[in-house]
Amino acid sequence: MPKANFAFHERRRDTDHESFLAHKSFRWLKIALAVSLIVVLSYFLVDVEPRHNGGSWYGYTLGTIGVLLILWLSLLGIRKRKMTEKYFSLKGWTSAHVYLGIALSVIGTWHTGFQLGWNVHTLAWALMMLVIVSGVYGIVVYSVLPRSLSNNRREMTREQMVEGLEALDRQLETAAQPLDRDLTDKVIVALGQDVFKAGFIARLTGKYPRCATRKAVRAFDTAGQSEAEEKVRSLLARRQAQLEQIRRHMRYKALLEVWLFIHIPATILLIAALSAHVVSVFYYW
Repeated sequence: MPKANFAFHERRRDTDHESFLAHKSFRWLKIALAVSLIVVLSYFLVDVEPRHNGGSWYGYTLGTIGVLLILWLSLLGIRKRKMTEKYFSLKGWTSAHVYLGIALSVIGTWHTGFQLGWNVHTLAWALMMLVIVSGVYGIVVYSVLPRSLSNNRREMTREQMVEGLEALDRQLETAAQPLDRDLTDKVIVALGQDVFKAGFIARLTGKYPRCATRKAVRAFDTAGQSEAEEKVRSLLARRQAQLEQIRRHMRYKALLEVWLFIHIPATILLIAALSAHVVSVFYYW
């Protein structure tokens, strides 16, 4: 392979493995920092009478920039559906979305002149901040949790984890038959509890106070030590460990997805509040 082609493919491979946060040597981070610095410095250098507010020429300028930026940032979902590298790669667009979105918190806040109250204008600002904060949360969890998710799976698929649990359940059904009725009932209750039937809070926190398997393990810890009971107790302990692995998997997935249930609806509400904000501004202008 010619050296020129080899160098090109090496650069392409490095680019493919480059994080969207570090895209083009943090190009969009630098642009966002520069924009934020210009906004902050100009705020103190520009003289506005009687004081800075959203209705001054300076406030209108920042407001116009903020509105256009919000509308552009909201187009990322559309860009994801277009499989093309022309003009603006998806990685570059995502990088710009993240850093310019954070810079928007400066543009939008300085646009208000720190004059906030109980009105539609402050509502638009609050929704904007909610969108930005939820977006930052999404960045953090997508940077941290995939590795935790992979480590928890231990090279097993979700189906394999469930199959392992089902195999333990079959062993428990057989092993629990010679036991006393009271202990057998606890095993039956544990086996009958749906692993995936859990509330949103339980999935998100990983806390299952009504776990029947845990209660069964405790019952066997205080029971006798016959050979049959010891075998069931060992199987229940293995079942509990398998349940914990599955529930950690469910928790990591929930933490990865929960921000979208805030970020996307808040974005829609932001555009609605922003429209009301702009209309009211021009109506009273």
